[in-house]
Amino acid sequence: MSEREDLVALIADPVSFLGHSDAVLRRMATTALSAERCDAVFDTVVGLLNDESASVRAAAAEKLGACGRRALPSLDRVADDPEAKVREAVTTAYGDIGASEPIEWLADIATNDPDRTVREAAVAALGAIGDDHAIDPLLEFIASGPPQVRRRAIAAITVFDDPRIEPALQRAALDRNPGVREAAEMVVGKQMDR
Repeated sequence: MSEREDLVALIADPVSFLGHSDAVLRRMATTALSAERCDAVFDTVVGLLNDESASVRAAAAEKLGACGRRALPSLDRVADDPEAKVREAVTTAYGDIGASEPIEWLADIATNDPDRTVREAAVAALGAIGDDHAIDPLLEFIASGPPQVRRRAIAAITVFDDPRIEPALQRAALDRNPGVREAAEMVVGKQMDR
């Protein structure tokens, strides 16, 4: 088959490409799966978490976010993948699932992961989960995280209603980092408009 024929066939039936010898086509097939199709081939997608290609593993982890709580044990097994793009996809999937179980792990990753994008994704996932157990870590990140984590935590905490949030945002509006100040000022300004 030509590349064009492969792509046409992949779009028509991504499931048949999940085991393809070409990692790019496996990744594209995984990404192309609808949530319903992913649910129907759940075990196959879970198997892709062991793929030799980090891009395929990342696509599988992110896709499992649409499969709900039953994906948590599989995601937990690859949460410490050596590739940052896979860890980032796991954090995104946790946020999509919305379960509270990974909150402690996400808070740790947001502080300690060596990759900036993974830290930021973990903070965003804490907000996406929306569980009140995420408030304390987010408040801590606003106060003392690296600038990119402080900015992301400001955005993530806006989904919560807690009396400690407004004072934390007002302090952040005076932050030494201009990006953090701007993020806090935008949120504080929106709250005042309500």
